[in-house]
Amino acid sequence: MQRTANTVRSNVFSNGWSKSPDEQQVKLCAQCRCAADTFNASRAGIRYLEIKQQLDAGFKFPAFGRHLGHPDRHGMSLAFLKCWEPSEDSLVSRLEVVTLPSRLPGDLPVRSCARELQLPLHEWPQTGPAGQFDVGVVASFGRLLSEDLILQFPYGVLNVHPSCLPRWRGPAPIVHTVLHGDKVTGVTIMEIRPKRFDVGPIIKQEEFAVPPRCTAKELEVILSKMGANMLISVLKNLPESLKNKKEQPQEGVTFAPKISIAKSCIKWEEQTAAQIIQLHRAIGSMFPLQTLWKGSTVKLLDFVEVDNIPGFADQILNDCGAVPGSLLYHKVSQTLIARCKEGWVGIKTVVLKKKLTAVDFYNGYMHSWFQQNSRTVHQECRFQTLKLSTTKKTQKEREKLAQDVKQ
Repeated sequence: MQRTANTVRSNVFSNGWSKSPDEQQVKLCAQCRCAADTFNASRAGIRYLEIKQQLDAGFKFPAFGRHLGHPDRHGMSLAFLKCWEPSEDSLVSRLEVVTLPSRLPGDLPVRSCARELQLPLHEWPQTGPAGQFDVGVVASFGRLLSEDLILQFPYGVLNVHPSCLPRWRGPAPIVHTVLHGDKVTGVTIMEIRPKRFDVGPIIKQEEFAVPPRCTAKELEVILSKMGANMLISVLKNLPESLKNKKEQPQEGVTFAPKISIAKSCIKWEEQTAAQIIQLHRAIGSMFPLQTLWKGSTVKLLDFVEVDNIPGFADQILNDCGAVPGSLLYHKVSQTLIARCKEGWVGIKTVVLKKKLTAVDFYNGYMHSWFQQNSRTVHQECRFQTLKLSTTKKTQKEREKLAQDVKQ
């Protein structure tokens, strides 16, 4: 069958337009951290590569061709796959997916989506047939691509990155965007270079105003859709897009390293209420914030700003001799109130052996201290900073953490 113009033949590790400018057929290989494994539905087929799932903040983006995807961040990958409708005039004529093996129980979202779409799957480091694609696409892959691999694609390898590069180079840009309170973020489509992450020339970049009180999980959804649309726009006119690429600025470079579970330990003596709220919004969907209660580790799931607690009088509590970590219970709003380095923070849910509401926690563990005066701070009634071991977590511990996150 004669392929129509603007048709992409794609496979793992590459997204690209065809070698013939007349036909403008693109073979795509998408490399995404959480991208779909392989797509082969109707007359279209795209391969995505997906990296093993990890618990750091992540960003996953679907792409044409071979796609390397990181399981912690599958939003972008899924966004593209779900909007992909193969037909005779489709942009991509061939799509496959390559993923990394997951160390966590259960299938990866992108892999499941690829199977649902009947796409061929490849597991890294296997990438399927070489030299059959025009361009590669990677999104949050987390693995450096060799120069030999990149050179297999006449139009190179594209990367979809959820920040306005050069700000937040690295594996966890969305988390660091929220953690540092950035007012503006965006998505960058860039060209992959060997040996270093996120340093290639910018092909397309769009900004986005971060909504107030936005969590990293919510921001990922927004940027995933935005990135998917931008990638499709670039691929529709790839030769022209590549002509207009520009090197990244030398100034404004920041780095977004992977987040470890140790970051989830609240430091009551060092962190203000605003910083704790910001930390919760940034990593709470991956790592529930943790602290110590009477020598036992507890997880704190739902935080509220005291300004949003009806009837709460911060100025009264400031004079009651509280130390960082001190706990009170606000009966009207049924909220635990914890003292921080500066200010107070509200907590609605505690996990201590099982999930407890603030009411349950108060009745079971605090009530005896506050029978006469609910505003009196008791030195024994307090959270304390948890210090986690830096040793590598076992498979069982990782599975337990994943279960806590789902709850």
